[in-house]
Amino acid sequence: MDEQRITVDGQELAYTWSAGQGRPVIFVHGNSSSSRTWNGIMSGPFGRRFHCLAFDLPGHGDSAPASDHEDYSLPGYARTLTRFAHAAGVADAVIVGWSLGGHIALEAAPGLPAAAGYVVFGAPPVASAAQMAEAFLPNPAMNVGFAALVSEEDARTYAASFTAPGSALPLDEFVADILRTDGAARAGLLASIGAGRFDDEVAIAGALRPPLAIWHGEAEQLVSLAYLQKLAIPTLWRGNVQVIPGAGHALHREAPETFTALLEQYIAGLP
Repeated sequence: MDEQRITVDGQELAYTWSAGQGRPVIFVHGNSSSSRTWNGIMSGPFGRRFHCLAFDLPGHGDSAPASDHEDYSLPGYARTLTRFAHAAGVADAVIVGWSLGGHIALEAAPGLPAAAGYVVFGAPPVASAAQMAEAFLPNPAMNVGFAALVSEEDARTYAASFTAPGSALPLDEFVADILRTDGAARAGLLASIGAGRFDDEVAIAGALRPPLAIWHGEAEQLVSLAYLQKLAIPTLWRGNVQVIPGAGHALHREAPETFTALLEQYIAGLP
């Protein structure tokens, strides 16, 4: 992998890429995370086969804080993804989004008509703020993801909700990313959602031309599987939400072999 920086409309973004020669894949991380959550995928056989890119959202990881706090919102992040894809010359990539990154991918879809496909997990498409109570499980740890000030204890509680209960996956990397994220990014996201500043993701998902893959960790602590299974999405990959045994919210970290196998199968079926 190689680490670089790119400036997109005045916003400096840090990103990594792999030298694989296959179809391009853009990975979008979650709230209070960073691109390094994809390192294991990108440095392994998958990254050697496919041209992978993963960037840090503004105020996350090694990217600069947002120059305009209005960018700390789903529309702002969607613009960042769209502009990054065009600036990096991979507007035809497969977009893979985890958690907040999945919502960003859906929000960005209308601006990325050449994208080959979409894979989201930990990111239930919602049409309104009211629908979130049904889409997400009532886990108090989620509140940390919207708090400007986060203690180390809070960060560890939030990180623990990313994995299956009792998981042996170390939490230190999650905790470090949470603590170094700009608190204004979390507060801004909450304010924008409260103000209804996001698109109808259910409608976007239903109108997608390429297949939409929705994956779900069997031991997910934040997202409702029952809600996902009620959605009517004409292009849903394989006609069902794919449930990954033994994994939680961060299934790409807890079940990386299953994750990459599914992703390769998804890509293999694209035109």
